[in-house]
Amino acid sequence: MGIWFNHHAINNCANPLIAACSRLHFGTRSFCNKLSHGVALKDRGPIRFDRNLTDIFALHELLQHCAKRRFLLIGEGCHGLAIHLGLATDTITCNILINLYTKCGRNDCARHVFDAMPFRSIVSWNTMIAGYTCNGDDLQALKLFSKMHQEGTLMSEFTLSSTLSACAAKHASIECKQLHTVAIKLALDSNSFVGTAVLDVYAKCNMINDACLVFEKIPEKTAVTWSTLFAGLVQNGLHEDALCLFQRSQRQGIQLTEFTLSAILSACASLALMIEGIQLHAIIIKYGFHGNFFVASSLVDVYARCGQIDEAYLTFADMKHKNVVLWNSMIASFTRHGNYREAMILFEKMQQAGISPNEVTYLSMMSMCSHAGLVEEARCYFSLLISDQTVEPSVLHYSCMVDVLGRSGKIDEAWELIQQMPFEPISSIWGSLLGSCRKYRNVGLARLAAEQLFILEPDNGRNHALLSDVYASSGNWENAVLARKYLSDSGARKDMGSSWI
Repeated sequence: MGIWFNHHAINNCANPLIAACSRLHFGTRSFCNKLSHGVALKDRGPIRFDRNLTDIFALHELLQHCAKRRFLLIGEGCHGLAIHLGLATDTITCNILINLYTKCGRNDCARHVFDAMPFRSIVSWNTMIAGYTCNGDDLQALKLFSKMHQEGTLMSEFTLSSTLSACAAKHASIECKQLHTVAIKLALDSNSFVGTAVLDVYAKCNMINDACLVFEKIPEKTAVTWSTLFAGLVQNGLHEDALCLFQRSQRQGIQLTEFTLSAILSACASLALMIEGIQLHAIIIKYGFHGNFFVASSLVDVYARCGQIDEAYLTFADMKHKNVVLWNSMIASFTRHGNYREAMILFEKMQQAGISPNEVTYLSMMSMCSHAGLVEEARCYFSLLISDQTVEPSVLHYSCMVDVLGRSGKIDEAWELIQQMPFEPISSIWGSLLGSCRKYRNVGLARLAAEQLFILEPDNGRNHALLSDVYASSGNWENAVLARKYLSDSGARKDMGSSWI
């Protein structure tokens, strides 16, 4: 960024740029008009601005508008102007710049500004930590918090809540306990922001009892606090507890949010509670949440899991505007009910509507092909996935393709795909290959797959039993007996089958 500005160059370039910046138009034009009075040309060359003639508050306001609208280019120009005006070390200006760069996803530029500050306020630390957390750089957020703590800077509830959010993303339970201790020491544990963040980390780290204890100790619970615990209970499989908590929240008059309803609908879907799902549907219509994408997606899932695929489709069709989450929910519902043709038609309609499929869409389609034995269709979807520049294939997509090939008897082709994939094979891939080898009596590949599974899952006795079955199906009884003997001698357990009913 240059620190010199030519008056004529600014006037020539600013107008079309300002016109494209919507609400920034009038603010930017006003600011540029003020700047024009502070520019003097000497021998047709630019000279420095007189800081006294410049409205610094207007510069700050413009930077804040740039951050709100994510206008990085204009913001960088304003940063250059701030340097020219001698504001490069001004704490307030630097804080606004850090906010601008983090909002635009440029943590590197924000950190450069942060590191160059001679004096950092609590706002500086909070903005930088929150920027790392919001942009997914959770490790850097934790490191910066540690540095802040080492320097003895006094922290606030916003510091702790942002850092705890980074812990939640990393499932860092130990760090969460340490931060919880710091919050108690600073008497911030009863703060709704901090308490909700601690609750969220504990729930995501499968420490749901600790999460419930934190919830009960928060004196003023917000709708976000309730929603966080609802989601935590559902994530930990405590669906009935989530429903009981929802009833308690309604008795206390807690305001409903789309996040609350989505979490409770997920609980109803997991328990296949048709009556409760219908009651929630009525509540959704009553309070005007029927147009929300996430609520509608959860409602589609409830009806589909309760066997009401027609009701699920009616809910889907009633939505005037549909996002990729809603399309995925309906496609998965058709797949779950064995309506494979309808799922494929919906996949085509989704693209015709201008909605690009994401990794979840491809995973649903390939999983459908696996269960339906549609090999050529699976190859088609897999090719689309590989050629799609907007979606990154994952190991789960390869696992589905291996399963499709294995189930259809194309075991050698499945083996070649495993060798070509850019990921380390996970246990589900080797398990799928071993199961296919048992069906088609391929002893050589079965032994290779079993050896990998013994490394990845040493305590899973099912793999030894599967290998024994492969030997038995091929008439190799001696090795079958040895595999069973190793199963009993190793102490590995084969879980017994159980019925959900």
